[in-house]
Amino acid sequence: MKPTLTVFTPTFNRAYTLHLGYESLKRQTFKDFVWLIIDDGSTDDTRELVENWIKEKIVPIRYHYQDNLGMHGAHNAAYELIDTELNVCIDSDDYMPDQAVEKIVNFWSKYGDANVAGIVGLDANQAGQIIGTEIPESLEKSTLSDLYGKYKVKGDKKLVYRTDLIKNTPPYPIFPGEKYCPLSYKYILIDQGYPLLVMNEVLCHVEYLEDGSSLNMINQYKRNPRGFLFFRKVAMEYSPTLKDLLRESIHYVSSNMMVKNYRFLIETPRFFPTLLATPFGIALFLYIKNTKVKALK
Repeated sequence: MKPTLTVFTPTFNRAYTLHLGYESLKRQTFKDFVWLIIDDGSTDDTRELVENWIKEKIVPIRYHYQDNLGMHGAHNAAYELIDTELNVCIDSDDYMPDQAVEKIVNFWSKYGDANVAGIVGLDANQAGQIIGTEIPESLEKSTLSDLYGKYKVKGDKKLVYRTDLIKNTPPYPIFPGEKYCPLSYKYILIDQGYPLLVMNEVLCHVEYLEDGSSLNMINQYKRNPRGFLFFRKVAMEYSPTLKDLLRESIHYVSSNMMVKNYRFLIETPRFFPTLLATPFGIALFLYIKNTKVKALK
């Protein structure tokens, strides 16, 4: 019988930390899942490590190796391969609480239907402290955009999506020489038609490693300007508030400066906000270009 949930993990040279996810999946109180590992071109001993775990036959594991395409390319591969009703991404340096799968599957069995996109739960650090803020207890469902914009929730949250919806949104674009496109591109598109069920439960313990993307976002801007430019245009089109629109417009201008595209006022999806944002976007570009700081506060 096919499991309900795919836990998928994109990984690149993370053999030294991948065991955290494996050990947590071994401890799950409910076994209605499969672990899909997308090896995005690792050159360490990830393959040998995973092959040994497969031989142990404790956790059902699917392993897929591909040339290095970056996080979003690994997500594209995962979404092509996943064949379960639900999916959740657990990064290579993160792990799930022992009852996470049981809570997800039971919650979905009780409340899930074709009118919602999936479940939004909580991330916590390894000490159990919630990342950012909890979700208002009175809230039963919300789009991700409203969660942050309308309800002022802060911090990363764990997203469990219906696989059919994820598959039906266009894949992340792959730009030659770039390795990153913001993953929220797909979430924004899904937001336009479906809310997420709210579950105020910790579904993932996270750690922000020094080599992770969260602590190196300015470097990501520098290395992947086309990926960010693509995302900014989508985010501008669907910005829920004027504040969000202006912020995305500033980043849109900055990304255009990085790729030396000076037709951005002609190509923008929102002309007047872009015009207003232009001097600020140029200032942001100059800051990103010259700073030694790794991440925006």
